[in-house]
Amino acid sequence: MYQPARIEPALGQPAGEETVDTAHRLLIVDDDPGIRELTAAFLSGHGYRVDVAADGAEMRALMARDGYALIVLDVMMPGEDGLSILRSLDRATGPAVIIMRVIGEEVDRIVGLEMGADDYVAKPANPRELLARIRSVLRRKDAAATAAPIPGARPFLRFAGWRLDAVARQLFDPDDVVINLSDGEFRLLLALVEHPRRVLTRDQLLDLSRGVDSDHFDRAIDVQVSRLRRKLARDDASGEQVELIRTVRNEGYMFVAHVDRR
Repeated sequence: MYQPARIEPALGQPAGEETVDTAHRLLIVDDDPGIRELTAAFLSGHGYRVDVAADGAEMRALMARDGYALIVLDVMMPGEDGLSILRSLDRATGPAVIIMRVIGEEVDRIVGLEMGADDYVAKPANPRELLARIRSVLRRKDAAATAAPIPGARPFLRFAGWRLDAVARQLFDPDDVVINLSDGEFRLLLALVEHPRRVLTRDQLLDLSRGVDSDHFDRAIDVQVSRLRRKLARDDASGEQVELIRTVRNEGYMFVAHVDRR
Protein backbone atom coordinates (compact mmCIF):
# COMPACT_ATOMS: atom_id res chain seq x y z
CA MET A 1 0.00 0.00 0.00
CA TYR A 2 1.30 3.42 -0.92
CA GLN A 3 2.37 5.53 2.06
CA PRO A 4 2.84 9.29 1.59
CA ALA A 5 6.15 10.81 2.57
CA ARG A 6 6.21 12.36 6.03
CA ILE A 7 5.22 16.01 5.91
CA GLU A 8 7.43 18.26 7.99
CA PRO A 9 6.35 21.69 9.22
CA ALA A 10 7.45 24.73 7.28
CA LEU A 11 10.80 26.16 8.30
CA GLY A 12 11.72 29.79 8.75
CA GLN A 13 8.20 31.12 9.32
CA PRO A 14 7.11 31.83 12.89
CA ALA A 15 3.54 30.86 13.74
CA GLY A 16 1.04 33.48 12.70
CA GLU A 17 3.50 35.29 10.42
CA GLU A 18 2.99 33.45 7.10
CA THR A 19 3.09 35.40 3.87
CA VAL A 20 0.44 34.04 1.54
CA ASP A 21 1.34 33.96 -2.16
CA THR A 22 -1.97 35.07 -3.66
CA ALA A 23 -0.53 35.34 -7.19
CA HIS A 24 0.38 31.65 -7.33
CA ARG A 25 -2.71 29.62 -6.51
CA LEU A 26 -2.13 25.87 -6.65
CA LEU A 27 -4.49 22.94 -7.26
CA ILE A 28 -3.75 19.40 -6.04
CA VAL A 29 -5.61 16.68 -7.99
CA ASP A 30 -5.37 13.24 -6.36
CA ASP A 31 -7.98 10.60 -5.55
CA ASP A 32 -6.30 9.78 -2.20
CA PRO A 33 -7.73 12.21 0.40
CA GLY A 34 -4.79 11.69 2.77
CA ILE A 35 -2.19 12.56 0.15
CA ARG A 36 -3.97 15.63 -1.19
CA GLU A 37 -4.74 17.04 2.26
CA LEU A 38 -1.21 16.47 3.58
CA THR A 39 0.32 17.94 0.42
CA ALA A 40 -2.01 20.94 0.55
CA ALA A 41 -1.20 21.52 4.22
CA PHE A 42 2.56 21.43 3.55
CA LEU A 43 2.36 23.84 0.59
CA SER A 44 -0.01 26.14 2.52
CA GLY A 45 2.58 26.20 5.29
CA HIS A 46 5.02 27.62 2.77
CA GLY A 47 2.75 30.49 1.84
CA TYR A 48 0.74 29.19 -1.14
CA ARG A 49 -3.01 29.28 -1.56
CA VAL A 50 -3.95 25.68 -2.26
CA ASP A 51 -7.19 23.96 -3.34
CA VAL A 52 -7.75 20.23 -3.74
CA ALA A 53 -9.77 18.05 -6.12
CA ALA A 54 -10.47 14.32 -6.06
CA ASP A 55 -10.89 13.86 -9.83
CA GLY A 56 -11.07 15.59 -13.20
CA ALA A 57 -14.70 16.71 -12.80
CA GLU A 58 -13.98 18.42 -9.48
CA MET A 59 -10.82 19.95 -10.94
CA ARG A 60 -12.73 21.48 -13.87
CA ALA A 61 -15.42 22.86 -11.55
CA LEU A 62 -12.73 24.62 -9.49
CA MET A 63 -10.94 25.90 -12.60
CA ALA A 64 -14.20 27.40 -13.89
CA ARG A 65 -14.48 29.35 -10.66
CA ASP A 66 -10.83 30.30 -9.96
CA GLY A 67 -7.59 30.72 -11.85
CA TYR A 68 -4.58 28.58 -10.99
CA ALA A 69 -0.90 29.08 -11.70
CA LEU A 70 -0.03 25.40 -11.34
CA ILE A 71 -1.69 21.99 -10.99
CA VAL A 72 -0.09 19.00 -9.25
CA LEU A 73 -1.74 16.08 -11.04
CA ASP A 74 -1.65 12.41 -10.03
CA VAL A 75 -1.43 10.06 -13.02
CA MET A 76 -3.00 6.95 -11.49
CA MET A 77 -6.64 7.70 -10.64
CA PRO A 78 -9.74 5.56 -11.18
CA GLY A 79 -12.05 6.57 -14.01
CA GLU A 80 -10.44 9.46 -15.89
CA ASP A 81 -6.71 9.14 -15.24
CA GLY A 82 -4.20 11.96 -14.99
CA LEU A 83 -2.88 11.63 -18.53
CA SER A 84 -6.42 11.93 -19.94
CA ILE A 85 -6.96 15.02 -17.79
CA LEU A 86 -3.64 16.48 -18.98
CA ARG A 87 -4.63 15.86 -22.60
CA SER A 88 -7.82 17.88 -22.07
CA LEU A 89 -6.00 20.97 -20.76
CA ASP A 90 -4.91 23.84 -22.99
CA ARG A 91 -1.13 23.63 -22.65
CA ALA A 92 -0.56 26.93 -24.46
CA THR A 93 -2.64 29.15 -22.16
CA GLY A 94 -3.56 26.95 -19.20
CA PRO A 95 -1.78 26.52 -15.85
CA ALA A 96 1.56 24.80 -15.50
CA VAL A 97 1.29 21.09 -14.67
CA ILE A 98 3.51 18.84 -12.56
CA ILE A 99 2.53 15.18 -12.85
CA MET A 100 3.07 12.55 -10.15
CA ARG A 101 3.39 8.81 -10.67
CA VAL A 102 4.52 5.86 -8.56
CA ILE A 103 8.26 5.16 -8.94
CA GLY A 104 9.14 2.69 -11.68
CA GLU A 105 6.61 3.70 -14.33
CA GLU A 106 8.97 5.53 -16.72
CA VAL A 107 6.59 5.23 -19.68
CA ASP A 108 4.06 7.53 -17.97
CA ARG A 109 6.81 10.04 -17.33
CA ILE A 110 7.75 10.08 -21.01
CA VAL A 111 4.14 10.31 -22.20
CA GLY A 112 3.34 13.05 -19.69
CA LEU A 113 6.28 15.18 -20.81
CA GLU A 114 5.41 14.51 -24.44
CA MET A 115 1.88 15.76 -23.78
CA GLY A 116 3.21 19.04 -22.40
CA ALA A 117 3.62 18.57 -18.64
CA ASP A 118 6.12 21.04 -17.20
CA ASP A 119 7.76 18.64 -14.76
CA TYR A 120 7.45 15.22 -13.14
CA VAL A 121 7.71 14.01 -9.53
CA ALA A 122 7.84 10.34 -8.54
CA LYS A 123 5.60 9.05 -5.73
CA PRO A 124 6.02 8.79 -2.83
CA ALA A 125 7.00 12.44 -3.29
CA ASN A 126 9.44 14.10 -0.95
CA PRO A 127 7.49 17.23 -0.01
CA ARG A 128 10.57 19.44 -0.17
CA GLU A 129 11.42 18.16 -3.65
CA LEU A 130 7.85 18.89 -4.76
CA LEU A 131 8.11 22.39 -3.27
CA ALA A 132 11.42 23.00 -5.08
CA ARG A 133 9.96 21.85 -8.41
CA ILE A 134 6.87 24.02 -7.96
CA ARG A 135 9.06 27.05 -7.27
CA SER A 136 11.25 26.26 -10.29
CA VAL A 137 8.29 25.88 -12.68
CA LEU A 138 6.66 29.08 -11.37
CA ARG A 139 9.93 31.02 -11.74
CA ARG A 140 10.14 29.97 -15.39
CA LYS A 141 6.48 30.83 -15.92
CA ASP A 142 6.92 34.27 -14.33
CA ALA A 143 10.10 35.00 -16.28
CA ALA A 144 8.34 34.21 -19.55
CA ALA A 145 5.31 36.33 -18.64
CA THR A 146 7.35 39.37 -17.64
CA ALA A 147 9.93 39.32 -20.45
CA ALA A 148 10.33 42.92 -21.57
CA PRO A 149 9.82 43.67 -25.28
CA ILE A 150 12.57 45.34 -27.27
CA PRO A 151 11.70 49.08 -27.52
CA GLY A 152 10.30 49.98 -30.92
CA ALA A 153 10.45 46.47 -32.34
CA ARG A 154 9.26 42.92 -31.90
CA PRO A 155 12.14 40.56 -31.09
CA PHE A 156 11.51 38.16 -33.95
CA LEU A 157 13.95 35.34 -34.57
CA ARG A 158 13.63 34.42 -38.27
CA PHE A 159 14.77 31.18 -39.87
CA ALA A 160 13.88 29.38 -43.12
CA GLY A 161 10.74 31.51 -43.54
CA TRP A 162 9.61 30.98 -39.93
CA ARG A 163 9.26 33.67 -37.24
CA LEU A 164 9.63 33.08 -33.50
CA ASP A 165 8.27 35.83 -31.25
CA ALA A 166 10.15 35.49 -27.96
CA VAL A 167 7.90 37.97 -26.14
CA ALA A 168 4.47 36.76 -27.25
CA ARG A 169 5.83 33.17 -27.22
CA GLN A 170 4.41 32.50 -30.68
CA LEU A 171 5.76 30.60 -33.68
CA PHE A 172 4.63 31.60 -37.19
CA ASP A 173 5.14 29.25 -40.12
CA PRO A 174 6.14 30.48 -43.61
CA ASP A 175 2.43 31.03 -44.41
CA ASP A 176 2.11 33.25 -41.29
CA VAL A 177 0.00 30.67 -39.46
CA VAL A 178 0.52 30.40 -35.69
CA ILE A 179 1.79 26.95 -34.68
CA ASN A 180 0.70 25.87 -31.20
CA LEU A 181 3.60 24.95 -28.91
CA SER A 182 3.52 23.70 -25.35
CA ASP A 183 5.60 25.61 -22.80
CA GLY A 184 8.30 22.94 -22.93
CA GLU A 185 8.38 22.91 -26.74
CA PHE A 186 8.66 26.69 -26.87
CA ARG A 187 11.54 26.79 -24.38
CA LEU A 188 13.40 24.03 -26.20
CA LEU A 189 12.95 25.69 -29.61
CA LEU A 190 14.10 29.03 -28.20
CA ALA A 191 17.22 27.37 -26.77
CA LEU A 192 18.02 25.84 -30.16
CA VAL A 193 17.30 29.00 -32.18
CA GLU A 194 19.39 31.16 -29.84
CA HIS A 195 22.38 28.83 -30.41
CA PRO A 196 22.26 28.12 -34.16
CA ARG A 197 24.80 25.91 -35.93
CA ARG A 198 26.22 24.75 -32.62
CA VAL A 199 26.04 21.23 -31.21
CA LEU A 200 24.17 21.23 -27.89
CA THR A 201 24.27 18.17 -25.68
CA ARG A 202 21.10 16.90 -24.03
CA ASP A 203 22.35 18.18 -20.67
CA GLN A 204 22.93 21.64 -22.16
CA LEU A 205 19.45 21.65 -23.68
CA LEU A 206 17.94 20.59 -20.36
CA ASP A 207 19.76 23.41 -18.57
CA LEU A 208 18.80 26.00 -21.21
CA SER A 209 15.16 25.00 -21.53
CA ARG A 210 14.24 23.64 -18.09
CA GLY A 211 16.73 25.28 -15.70
CA VAL A 212 19.89 24.06 -14.01
CA ASP A 213 17.88 22.69 -11.06
CA SER A 214 15.85 20.36 -13.28
CA ASP A 215 16.03 16.60 -13.01
CA HIS A 216 18.27 15.59 -15.91
CA PHE A 217 16.35 13.13 -18.04
CA ASP A 218 17.75 12.61 -21.54
CA ARG A 219 14.63 10.96 -22.91
CA ALA A 220 12.58 14.11 -22.20
CA ILE A 221 14.72 16.09 -24.67
CA ASP A 222 14.52 13.34 -27.32
CA VAL A 223 10.72 13.29 -27.02
CA GLN A 224 10.38 17.06 -27.32
CA VAL A 225 12.82 17.27 -30.24
CA SER A 226 10.72 14.64 -32.03
CA ARG A 227 7.57 16.69 -31.43
CA LEU A 228 9.25 19.89 -32.64
CA ARG A 229 10.44 18.18 -35.81
CA ARG A 230 6.88 17.15 -36.63
CA LYS A 231 5.61 20.70 -36.11
CA LEU A 232 8.46 22.23 -38.14
CA ALA A 233 8.18 19.70 -40.98
CA ARG A 234 8.02 21.41 -44.41
CA ASP A 235 9.08 20.35 -47.89
CA ASP A 236 11.24 22.45 -50.22
CA ALA A 237 10.47 23.11 -53.90
CA SER A 238 11.84 19.69 -54.88
CA GLY A 239 9.63 17.88 -52.36
CA GLU A 240 12.49 17.10 -49.97
CA GLN A 241 11.85 17.75 -46.30
CA VAL A 242 13.83 20.70 -44.93
CA GLU A 243 15.99 19.67 -41.98
CA LEU A 244 16.11 22.27 -39.20
CA ILE A 245 17.18 20.15 -36.22
CA ARG A 246 20.00 17.71 -36.89
CA THR A 247 20.92 14.80 -34.64
CA VAL A 248 24.68 14.65 -34.05
CA ARG A 249 25.44 11.04 -33.14
CA ASN A 250 26.72 10.53 -29.59
CA GLU A 251 26.74 14.28 -28.99
CA GLY A 252 23.34 15.95 -29.15
CA TYR A 253 21.42 18.23 -31.50
CA MET A 254 22.19 21.16 -33.79
CA PHE A 255 19.83 23.82 -35.17
CA VAL A 256 21.19 24.04 -38.72
CA ALA A 257 19.24 26.97 -40.18
CA HIS A 258 20.60 30.51 -40.36
CA VAL A 259 18.89 32.72 -37.77
CA ASP A 260 18.22 36.39 -38.45
CA ARG A 261 17.62 38.45 -35.30
CA ARG A 262 15.37 41.33 -36.35
